Amino acid sequence: MSAAPLDEGPHDLRSNVKHSLTIAGHRTSISLERAFWERLKRIAAERGSSLAACVAEIDAARGNANLSSAIRVYILQSALSPEAGE
Repeated sequence: MSAAPLDEGPHDLRSNVKHSLTIAGHRTSISLERAFWERLKRIAAERGSSLAACVAEIDAARGNANLSSAIRVYILQSALSPEAGE
């Protein structure tokens, strides 16, 4: 599996992208690097879930952690889990 280049101009995977989602009945904006949004969308699609539902699940389990940080950790754990390679 080849990794996408980090710097592709307007599609730079390091660039911050803000998305607005409705979670638990309230609208919120989340800022993450493009690479994290792409992976989170893939995770949601693989689960047959919407992006908002996936983020809501992370939000419900995050405790006092910052939501953006909790999402990054969730994605990292997903990538490192034994099931990730299946």
